[in-house]
Amino acid sequence: MPLKGTIENSKPYLLYGLVSAYLLLSVVALANEWLLFFIAPILILLVFTSLTRLDLMLLFTGLITPFSINLAKTGLGIGVSLPSEPIIFGIMLVYILKLLHDGGIDKKLLYHPISLTIMLHLIWMFITSFTSTMPVVSIKQTVARFSFVMVFFYLGSQVFKDLSKARKFIWLYIIAFTGVIAFTIFNHASAGFTEKAAHVSMVPFYNDHTAYAAAAAMYLPLLIMFTFDKGYSSVMRWSSGIVMIIFIISLILSYTRASWVSLLAALLCYLVLVFRVKTWVVITGFFSIILLYLAFQTTITMELERNDEESSSDYASHIQSASNITTDASNVERLNRWNSAFRMFAQKPVFGWGPGTYMFQYAPFQKIDEKTIISTNFGEGGNAHSEYIGPLAEQGIPGPVLFILIGVAVIMTASKFIINCIDNRQRNLVKALLLGLVTYWVHGMLNNFLDTEKASLPFWGFIAIITALDIYGSKSEKLQEKSTA
Repeated sequence: MPLKGTIENSKPYLLYGLVSAYLLLSVVALANEWLLFFIAPILILLVFTSLTRLDLMLLFTGLITPFSINLAKTGLGIGVSLPSEPIIFGIMLVYILKLLHDGGIDKKLLYHPISLTIMLHLIWMFITSFTSTMPVVSIKQTVARFSFVMVFFYLGSQVFKDLSKARKFIWLYIIAFTGVIAFTIFNHASAGFTEKAAHVSMVPFYNDHTAYAAAAAMYLPLLIMFTFDKGYSSVMRWSSGIVMIIFIISLILSYTRASWVSLLAALLCYLVLVFRVKTWVVITGFFSIILLYLAFQTTITMELERNDEESSSDYASHIQSASNITTDASNVERLNRWNSAFRMFAQKPVFGWGPGTYMFQYAPFQKIDEKTIISTNFGEGGNAHSEYIGPLAEQGIPGPVLFILIGVAVIMTASKFIINCIDNRQRNLVKALLLGLVTYWVHGMLNNFLDTEKASLPFWGFIAIITALDIYGSKSEKLQEKSTA
């Protein structure tokens, strides 16, 4: 008893001693300009939280990711986004250790169709990394993709058994992104809301207007759902409505034609869901459009070449310029990148050139008559501008096929859930998540951002929520769902 009392009585003095020691060390660090010393408490807190509450760390990534800065676009020239990417990588390592300790991934998740297609996708990336023309680049790209999938999909699928955490994950990104929108609009207004300024007003948080608009488009269906779903409180609905208007304004001011097209596609998919159009009708319509294009390809190309509208601040002209493949530098350069990718694919159709290698290898495959004023031969111009054509060059034919199969598995799972689910809020949430993913799949025809954490978080996170609902939905709703949002 006396010993116990002595220990208990010493605790306050121990605390005071530690605080005093830290303050003394802080003075020494400040005097010697050891500024990194002041980051230590934050790092210790992050490590401790990662070891004890991975769910909180996952939610934390939703808050910090929109504000992260890619150092490749700064004077340092390092291809890392701080602070998000090191934190995501650390979460992945802790999660893997936890899986080894607990006996692996839940079998229900491991053998789910979505999980199986994702694993095939990752396995093929690993294989093509070792057959790559630039193995170091490819392995780095594959490890980054693996970390995003492990954290946002596999860990996310377990955390999102509790739907309240899934909603927090969604809202933390939305809240942070709203801050980025405010920053962007302020910069844009300072430049007079010109189309040229729209391309860089979101820097340094997003590299350009296309990545920024792609993220906004993915979350817009969710904001619309939160606004109009009567299952949520009036405070939630009104708050969502205000943020929804802010997101719409941001998309209009972004001058990103691909995001506008992706939202139109999402609207069409919404109509398919509302009117419960048969799957065979949708598939028939899709392939009919492809066949019509192939049949009249020459005529369509000639009509597009007659369009001489270029990107501008006038919205009507800007929309018309989307089909200008003759003089609009952005469109013509995209065709140049695609044609280069097809030529690369022709040389290595099975294993490709290796994940992440396109930007370093495509220059010799350009033709002089296809190059534009923004073309480059030095690999600093970016990727193939397509989530389908880029992997075709880098991973051969299995690359885009496996990526498409992930989409097919998600659509089939979500569609089945929407039809069978009796809970309105769960059903509407899955609809909104699916439509958000549709915006990215369509946007992915013209751009690719899944090598960044800013697009990977919502993409794999949305898929994780759909998967969690499909596996654990009714149980989690009954035991864990709160009565109000």
